[in-house]
Amino acid sequence: MTALVIEHAAIAVVDPAGTEHRRGHIIAEHGVITAVGEGPAPRHEGAQYIDGTGCLATPGLVNTHHHLYQWATRGYATDHTLFEWLVDLYPVWARIGPAHVAAANTAGLAWLALSGCTTAADHHYVYPDGHAADLVDVQIAAAAKIGVRLHLARGSMDRGVSDGGLPPDHIVEDIDAALAATADAIDRHHDPAPGSMLRIAVAPCSPFSVSTELLRESAALARDKRVRLHTHLCETLDEAEFCQSVHGCDPVEYMDKVGWIDDDAWLAHAVHLDANAQRRLGAAGTGVAHCPSSNARLGTGLADVPAMLDAGIPVGLGVDGAASQEAGHLGEELRQALYTARQLKGPQAMDVRTALRLGTIGGARVLGRDTEIGSLEPGKQADIALWDLTGLGHAGIADPVAALVLGPPAPLRLLTVAGNPVVADGELRTADTATLARDLATASANLREARDA
Repeated sequence: MTALVIEHAAIAVVDPAGTEHRRGHIIAEHGVITAVGEGPAPRHEGAQYIDGTGCLATPGLVNTHHHLYQWATRGYATDHTLFEWLVDLYPVWARIGPAHVAAANTAGLAWLALSGCTTAADHHYVYPDGHAADLVDVQIAAAAKIGVRLHLARGSMDRGVSDGGLPPDHIVEDIDAALAATADAIDRHHDPAPGSMLRIAVAPCSPFSVSTELLRESAALARDKRVRLHTHLCETLDEAEFCQSVHGCDPVEYMDKVGWIDDDAWLAHAVHLDANAQRRLGAAGTGVAHCPSSNARLGTGLADVPAMLDAGIPVGLGVDGAASQEAGHLGEELRQALYTARQLKGPQAMDVRTALRLGTIGGARVLGRDTEIGSLEPGKQADIALWDLTGLGHAGIADPVAALVLGPPAPLRLLTVAGNPVVADGELRTADTATLARDLATASANLREARDA
């Protein structure tokens, strides 16, 4: 692989100490960063040189929570609460098959890449009969096609309507089937090696769609297989009321009782955490995927990320499922996270560099990969976003980090994963976006027609 050299660029999130370079260089060889520094780069024979004048180089963004299959069902239930939205969408999702998931995952990952994302965690928990292994395979194929790192969180639900849950009974799995399919996905696909492009997590959906037994057994499976755990938690007040009425405790206490509150787990949303829950998560090192735009779209509340960070909770950003956050643009979540914090606690609650860290090294820590990705240090993977700040939308903003976080979405001069170009000059280089859009439109129309029939 030819050495890649980016020079004359501003560089941020260089290391955990917050080092930045006003006009520096990055050298990557064999997919790994070998040098970062101020000033012009030394000459490397045969290297590919990228002039980053007017650009900001950051680590590739890390998306810690998504439901990619939902790209085929955007625009539904636009004024619903979370529980109303789920009730409306579950019958549609019950019809998904491999073709729908392939189109939605490929399009969604392509859009994430165009928004600066190099690593994505996808939580898929709807497996209609006969499609479980097929859907895992098409998800993995989509990520390989686009060229981004995938953390496939193999979800499950075993609590249908007849057991007091929200999903229709015919799309939930029994415990043994869910655990066996999850174990199979891990055995066939999980790659724990440094620099891995594919990892599997154990991810039962939520306390109100999963039995206590499945939560306990999922935790045991994850520890036996040495993989991570993921679920939704504390997204709405309805969930807190559900846990109190059914289990006699708040959601964090409940998850602690079933063995989840540890440093190998991360929780999506965590909007409604009291101080005691924050301390408990922080002490355990349990991570949170903060999804500010989805929380706003569904009106679930404002997650207190400043308090989480003060409590020592690892926090990263997520766009969440595209059916509850149609934009799906990870770069925009930097600004939305900052705005949410300031709406809660004023203009000094979060600065632009903290927001950028949430989207980079914060997300890497949540996924257990902060020794490999998330900062631009020698020895780390060459997952690099080079943002072009020379256009009208960013002109005149002297601080490049402020320009990226507070300004409009910046186009990408370059996005690399392990040194391989995925986006260049604002265009996806691994797939044809017009074809992806047509395939997605076809899948979406198919599901809509089936619903309306």
